[in-house]
Amino acid sequence: MRALSVGIRTLVWLAILAAIGFALFAFTRSRPQDVPWTSLDLSQPVGMFTRSKIGDLAGDFAGCRTLLDAAGVRYTALPPRDGAGQCGYDDAVRLRSGGSRTIAIAPEVGVSCRVATAMALWEWQVVQPAAQKHFGEPVRSIRNFGSYNCRRLFGRDTGAFSEHATANAIDIAGFVLRDGRQVSVVGDWTAGRGRDDAAKAAFLREVRDGACGVFSTVLSPDYNAAHRDHFHFDQAKRGFGGACR
Repeated sequence: MRALSVGIRTLVWLAILAAIGFALFAFTRSRPQDVPWTSLDLSQPVGMFTRSKIGDLAGDFAGCRTLLDAAGVRYTALPPRDGAGQCGYDDAVRLRSGGSRTIAIAPEVGVSCRVATAMALWEWQVVQPAAQKHFGEPVRSIRNFGSYNCRRLFGRDTGAFSEHATANAIDIAGFVLRDGRQVSVVGDWTAGRGRDDAAKAAFLREVRDGACGVFSTVLSPDYNAAHRDHFHFDQAKRGFGGACR
């Protein structure tokens, strides 16, 4: 009788473990970027491990470009560039307007491949859904202030170099909607009294928050006055939580 009881308990535990296994398998299939062992796929929604998987592409320029190719991102691989001090890059691509899924980047800009990967996900999974939600139409172009700039942090003469010094950062100034309306960080971060003003401010905060899932650093006007007119995104090596302000 005791042996039968032990056998039943064993079967129950095996059934529970099997159920847990099937649940994990189903979850992995439906949300692969929420688990650490799946490969990065730019067609999948942003998940808990998306940002860290983009970070893992550091040093794997070929693998990163393969992801962009598979996703239909239009770009040109840039030759390595040597600059003074710690400036320069060897893994940059110039994002081009068009492609099978991307919108216009204005102006076209050269960034590290990891930044390009994050930009694609941010546009598809964050920017466009937010534009439909707040304006009922898509974004036609994303305006930027550029990427590569051989300088140190805060424009100082000494100290650590900025991520811009390796094209591992991009500054976003605003957006142009399909109907021509413009949404700028400098002009629309603080909502005015009109309904459209409130929508623009809400949109900017939503796309800022959404960027935190794909970029290791996200800085906005909430961070300091130096970012009153743009979002700063970069892929600096950071802990699991990143920096989002």
